[in-house]
Amino acid sequence: MRARRKDAPAQGAAMIDPRVIDPGQHLVSFAGMDDAEISQIVRVLMAMRRWRESEQRVSSRSRTEMKLNETDMEALRFLVASRNNDVIVTPGMLADHLSISTASTTKLLDRLARAGHISRAPHPTDRRAVMVSITQNTHEHVRDSVGRVHADRFTAVAELSPEEREVVIRFLERLTRGADESC
Repeated sequence: MRARRKDAPAQGAAMIDPRVIDPGQHLVSFAGMDDAEISQIVRVLMAMRRWRESEQRVSSRSRTEMKLNETDMEALRFLVASRNNDVIVTPGMLADHLSISTASTTKLLDRLARAGHISRAPHPTDRRAVMVSITQNTHEHVRDSVGRVHADRFTAVAELSPEEREVVIRFLERLTRGADESC
């Protein structure tokens, strides 16, 4: 077994380390950076990967427990937020929020109603409209699963100084721009 070089990337980091995946610097320029600087950048990228994988596990676990797909979960999150803000939700509002057709919205609402996650009732002020509400049991389940994860994120951000938050904001906005531009 060959010993790992002192400056070699840690297990798992090799696949995102430009010294390994792009040594010719065709895509990533690391000219002028020393190994310690590149290693720190790779540590940031690894932390992002671990967070993304953790986020995916939490999301998958919630969807699996509730037997829902991603659109269903997004609809429930919207219904929770609307309920918390005393906003009456109509199928049209939900369709707009999810960017899906009215036919798809009807199927989604039928599925969520059959599973006991939502109820439909006449709109209190518009007799032509229907009001969609999340059930108390589902509201509590979403709050206790997704809500706790969000609360932990909020706490982690609150622990940063205002200056650190601005750095994180700039960093995430820059990543978003880069991803959007490559699409």
